[in-house]
Amino acid sequence: MVPTMDTLILPTITLWQREIVRFYRQRSRIVGALATPILFWLLLGSGFADSFRPTAGASAGGYAEYFYPGTIILVVLFTAIFSTISVIEDRKEGFLQAVLVAPVARSTVVLGKILGGTTLALGQAVLLLAAAPFLGFRLGPVDVLLAVAILFVVAFGLTTLGFLIAWKMDSTQGFHAVMNLVLIPMWLLSGAFFPAAGASGWLRGVMFLNPLTYGVAALRRCLYAGTTTVGPDVPALALSLLVTCGFAALAFLAARSLASRPLDVGLA
Repeated sequence: MVPTMDTLILPTITLWQREIVRFYRQRSRIVGALATPILFWLLLGSGFADSFRPTAGASAGGYAEYFYPGTIILVVLFTAIFSTISVIEDRKEGFLQAVLVAPVARSTVVLGKILGGTTLALGQAVLLLAAAPFLGFRLGPVDVLLAVAILFVVAFGLTTLGFLIAWKMDSTQGFHAVMNLVLIPMWLLSGAFFPAAGASGWLRGVMFLNPLTYGVAALRRCLYAGTTTVGPDVPALALSLLVTCGFAALAFLAARSLASRPLDVGLA
């Protein structure tokens, strides 16, 4: 059967729209996804203000400035986590099973839900990105577009990763446990919280194997484009974009492959 708009585009748009509406009807999720990272930024930025020293060749800004790109990525991470919890809820309610038996490609189901979470994460990250001029960042139109594109790819990759974790989970408690074990350390070891140059040898190796390191690095280099250097420990922009896009693509292929297998209804 030749795919048509009814079997490809419409299901994707419908699932995307459902994720958007569902999120904004739950105001606690909006507050949790946006306010928590900002609170971290304010508290940690003030707490480490006098003890943080930038690495040689990096910007002379304080810790609040250094932590700003990491805070934006944390907003993306939190929103991606909250949005992919809906996979578990949809399974328990029977909605996911009903969608999977419909005459639509599994890839459209995966893409619709991931794009919904990606849009939410990107929207909230852009709100925080709008504060960049007030923090001394001078971004031109091209820089802003590049930053938004970077955030979209990072949001897509993290939302897809959350989808992969949530697909086989039978409870939100288990999902949060895995989140604390995998996703939060992934962010902590991305150069968002502290620079790789100051870490021990083995930890630096882990940081440079972490795909999120390159998403943070790409955003950091975009924010400092044409102004100051970001330090020798931050990966180059071209490499960061390549790794970030590759991670997002591989994660989506893995999610599509996982969703193509029979769903274990015993988890419902």
